[in-house]
Amino acid sequence: MAGDKSALVFGASGVTGWAFVNEILNDYPQKGIWTGVHALTNRPLDPEKTLWPRDDRLVVTSGINLLDDSQQEVEAKLGAISGIEKVTHVIYLAYKANTDNIVEVRENTDMFKCAITAADAVCPALEFVVNQTGAKTYGCHLLRNRPSYLVPPFHEDGPKLGYPGGETLFYYPQIVWLADFSRDKKWSWAETRPDIIIGFVPNQNFYSLGMALGFFFSLYREVNGDGAECPFPGTEASWNAKSQDSSADMISRQTLHIALSPKTKKGDAFNVADEQEPHTWRDKWPVLCAYFGLKGVKRAEDEPVEVRKYIKENKAAWERAEEKYGLQKGQADNERVFPGFEQFLLSLFDTDRQYDMSKLYCEAGFKEERSAGEAWGLVFDRMRRAKLIPAEFK
Repeated sequence: MAGDKSALVFGASGVTGWAFVNEILNDYPQKGIWTGVHALTNRPLDPEKTLWPRDDRLVVTSGINLLDDSQQEVEAKLGAISGIEKVTHVIYLAYKANTDNIVEVRENTDMFKCAITAADAVCPALEFVVNQTGAKTYGCHLLRNRPSYLVPPFHEDGPKLGYPGGETLFYYPQIVWLADFSRDKKWSWAETRPDIIIGFVPNQNFYSLGMALGFFFSLYREVNGDGAECPFPGTEASWNAKSQDSSADMISRQTLHIALSPKTKKGDAFNVADEQEPHTWRDKWPVLCAYFGLKGVKRAEDEPVEVRKYIKENKAAWERAEEKYGLQKGQADNERVFPGFEQFLLSLFDTDRQYDMSKLYCEAGFKEERSAGEAWGLVFDRMRRAKLIPAEFK
């Protein structure tokens, strides 16, 4: 692999964006590849609080609004960033949620077009663009209403969600536009498709299941003590449903492997996940609980506890824990947490949705795998370092 690569990450303060910057600064896949990384964030982000390595290669920039700024304004702001002309790889992870699906499609498509058009204009060394989409391609978000023609294990070249439903996915117009826009460009591109993303961010996130459970387990341990039984919050069906985790660290490593590989064809799509074989909550719930000194169990009744409700009901206990352990305040439950997402992911996701990972591992030649304990443990470790949860219990 040649050196002198430089990355531009749109959405660097998100769960996956944080991991991309972290992996690049830690010289993945090998030292000498990356000479710079530009981290673009919508909200201001203090590099001192990110847990990223201190590194002169990192440039953090906020204040570029892909939705409200004009194309000319975005290109001017992006072009003014020192070293932007050296960027070879664009990682697009920006996202704007909206409860109106039609508005969400329009806004996220407009943002994507604006970002890639601007990058193409101000990054003359551009070699590769990554667009991260997801498991909605396979209708996983439709739960038991997923069309019958979408049957796991899902392969990249198999059926995708069509009408009805597909028109609510912004992935599709993004990819159609990118294929057309890049047709005569010298740079290439690929699409990656993670499932539920497990990862860490220093400043909270709307949908971070890894961090939500980190707070939940810590609070449950503080209230109930060492060795307490911690019941699975879902149903019997969700307890046994097959899937693969997509941890942000592994998504980043796999994506960088794809983006740097001469084997990758223009417009390739790849499933990205931690392991080749699926597992269930039955397999991993006891492992995650054990990290906190708890015993993970599945009780006879479905949904014996709900994660967000438990955190809210025990708010006073958590505030005492914040004082007791010197933790950051107001992080376990705040306005940036999307209401009800934990129950949706832990309980309502109750059908098999495993991936076929052969394209990444057999064709693209990626080798590394991580167990649930390894992947989630990294999230919990970082939460401890950031003083979001106790490093040890008293």
